[in-house]
Amino acid sequence: MSTKNTSSKARRGAGLALAVVLVGAAAPAAMAQPTKGKTTGKIEEAEIEIVKERVNQLPEATRNFSKIALPAPPQTERKVTYTFPDFRLPADRLNPSVKVLTIRAEEPTPLTGNLVKVGIGNYGTFYGRGYFHSTRNTDHAYGLDIKHVNSLNGPVDGKNSSVAETSAHLMGELYRGTAAFGANLDLGRERYNFYGYDKAANGTPVATPEAGDIKQVFNRFAVKGYAHNRDPEQVLQYDASLGYRYWSDIFSANENDVRLNAKLGYALGESSRITLNGEASFIAEKDLAPAKPNVAAEQVTRTRTFVQATPAYEFMRNNIAFSVGATLGYSSDTATSVSKAVIYPAVRLGYTIEPEKFMVYAGLGGSLQRVTRYDLTTENPWLNRGLNVADTHRGPTIYAGFTSTPARGLEFNARATYARDRNLYFYLNNPVDPSRFDLVYDQNATGVLNLHGELLYNAAEKFRLGTRMDYNKYALKNLPQPFHRPEYQASVFGTYNVFEKLMIGVEGYFFSASYGISYRPATVAGAARVPDFYRATDPIIDLNLRADYRITPKISIFVMGNNLANRQYQRFYAYPVKGINVIGGAGYTF
Repeated sequence: MSTKNTSSKARRGAGLALAVVLVGAAAPAAMAQPTKGKTTGKIEEAEIEIVKERVNQLPEATRNFSKIALPAPPQTERKVTYTFPDFRLPADRLNPSVKVLTIRAEEPTPLTGNLVKVGIGNYGTFYGRGYFHSTRNTDHAYGLDIKHVNSLNGPVDGKNSSVAETSAHLMGELYRGTAAFGANLDLGRERYNFYGYDKAANGTPVATPEAGDIKQVFNRFAVKGYAHNRDPEQVLQYDASLGYRYWSDIFSANENDVRLNAKLGYALGESSRITLNGEASFIAEKDLAPAKPNVAAEQVTRTRTFVQATPAYEFMRNNIAFSVGATLGYSSDTATSVSKAVIYPAVRLGYTIEPEKFMVYAGLGGSLQRVTRYDLTTENPWLNRGLNVADTHRGPTIYAGFTSTPARGLEFNARATYARDRNLYFYLNNPVDPSRFDLVYDQNATGVLNLHGELLYNAAEKFRLGTRMDYNKYALKNLPQPFHRPEYQASVFGTYNVFEKLMIGVEGYFFSASYGISYRPATVAGAARVPDFYRATDPIIDLNLRADYRITPKISIFVMGNNLANRQYQRFYAYPVKGINVIGGAGYTF
């Protein structure tokens, strides 16, 4: 933990570091200037990935409960990081809306950057993963991560609830002076089945469908080039990227998305600067509209435009940090009667009570949040076709919170946010085919109260423990329930290095009940069903354990136990998950 606060120059440095995060609480993305002057030769940091039937590292899900970014603690030279590599709960199990904290992996043997892992488990699960990365180099870095996971059987009718996922991530960076240039390439293919079908109608068993008749397949492609300044002392800071993402499914739907992001900061002096954060997304999409009686389904095309910018002035002197600006945005989506163009304030005030120990802040903001099929299908892979995807308007938003580091290795953050959201989507079972989900919106603004807290503890790189909690209260005008958005979410995770060769990890999740809808059986095939009642799913309790044992510096074995509480909960109504799932295997480092 940095404690450089004994000179005025250090105070000014801390002031500038704190000023960098001011606009982040009122804009969709904050200025970030990671220093990448050296590659470490170790396996890249991995997000928490815990699976029951498969391992699936998906793109970060869209965060609709709280887009106001939590400012970093006052210290900037050290971040507590975490590891439980390889596992993240995939969409068909549990998809937290809050970002899962990560844990740094153990340092590998010097000058090794490659690892191959293979494992098998019950439900006919095969797990394979490879990491191939450059070794330590101050001039460049490159890496390739590939993985394949599939389960031949699932919780409903064996192969009818099977799942498979294959993906590859390629990255490269060049370092020239204070600048870094890089590019990423992502490829992916995922196979799911719509296994949330009725087993009986009016007490009469229904014929079980064939797996090939209920399958869903997603193809993903993403490429991005970027450049940023690695020196935080430069007067001009920049971070810009240009990218393209492609997504398609088995129903001939596809999405082409050109994306631009730019973050600029110019220091006016030691205590002030001006910033500009901007982003844009231009989507051309095709979808096959739902078929109507005696009418063939037809292809529907449309374009979606999203542009947003937040200019701001930041000032810090002594213990006070202040930022004032505005967010200007435009979205062409028309899911509700909301205006396409928006202007939100971007104001934040922070006060450091004790340097590097305790800081409080409050602000007023708002922003547009881009919503894409690429991201939605990582949350819920059982979406219907013919969806009206729309960007969320979050604002105006008011927030307040604090960050603290009361002791070495301990960090505690809390925040309260209230926002008025429009075009906030919910997932609701389709009345014709309840095994698929539609996007539904409240035609009026939805009030969203979010209470967030997180606690992180790191003891000498040997014992690590973290927890996150979110409470979300939705004030709806037209929708009867916040369908498939649980009010309470919590996670706990940690690792313990028992001795140099054995690492033990634990992760648990709790989600409160959420609501789907139950329909009466259809009287005529293909007809819309009559709603029966709103169905509350059982609360989600998910416990996962892992152990890694290093036999030699190059060979290791591992075992993972997932959903050890053996609860076949339903994150989405009519889709129970697998019970206890155990995967064991070995890894080779070279």
